Amino acid sequence: MMTLTKTDRTSWLLAGPMTLILAAFLVLPILTIIVVSFWAFNEFTFFPAFVFDNYLFTLTSKVTLATYLKTLQFVILTWVFCTVVGFTVAYFLAFCVKSLAWQVALFLLCTIPFWTSNIIRMISWVPFLGRNGIANSALMSLGIVKQPVEWLLFSDFSVVLAFVHLYALFMVVPIFNTLIRIDKSLIEAARDGGANGLQILTNIIIPLAKPGIMIGSIFVVTLVMGDFITVRFMSGGQSASVGRIISNEISLLQYPAAAADAVILLVTVLIMIAIMMRFVDIRKEL
Repeated sequence: MMTLTKTDRTSWLLAGPMTLILAAFLVLPILTIIVVSFWAFNEFTFFPAFVFDNYLFTLTSKVTLATYLKTLQFVILTWVFCTVVGFTVAYFLAFCVKSLAWQVALFLLCTIPFWTSNIIRMISWVPFLGRNGIANSALMSLGIVKQPVEWLLFSDFSVVLAFVHLYALFMVVPIFNTLIRIDKSLIEAARDGGANGLQILTNIIIPLAKPGIMIGSIFVVTLVMGDFITVRFMSGGQSASVGRIISNEISLLQYPAAAADAVILLVTVLIMIAIMMRFVDIRKEL
């Protein structure tokens, strides 16, 4: 029989409180959702059972498949634009701003929009992109268009724009944290060896920034996959997402169906994260 040493007992005691918190607020809710996903329901109530109808309906529905494809489209577009914006801002802060004080000041400036509610920041685009909004007024006054551009608001464009606005900082922070750790002597040595700016960017900076890009990608992917309010408001009800399906099922008291969709969504997100983590070891950043 193996006996625990004093060091082992101390380690277990230190890890115990966090283990209990994770079990109570993470593991237990997920297990509850999984159990409820096998329950049955009707027009009036839901009740304990062990049926696969909720999963069969979700996995065989063409509407659900189309909704997942639309959600993945939002995820890919948002990830691409957030990566470009996040890397550009992080690169500017890490290599173009020499003063530490200015780096901190500009970084805090990037966080100012996050001091307000997500919904307020999202809705602020409505008067800007609307038919009689600032964007259309500027385009017509400059003679670029003769009539208001209809697709600026209540479209997939406005949804992706709102997503990028809401979640770009989640890409800036980890990439900036990675770039700031790069030894500047590597860049100087590359310049001394005759490398130009593009070669330094593609062969040194981007490879070393991969952990930060992956961490930011995990944040962006998970947030967009689970979002429902942005798609609802910014598309004007013309687009759907998996989060909206779950929200609608909850509003109709179809909790088992919503739980099944939540489990499928969780598995999908975990698979996407597992694929991303195969490209780079993000544990070096943690």
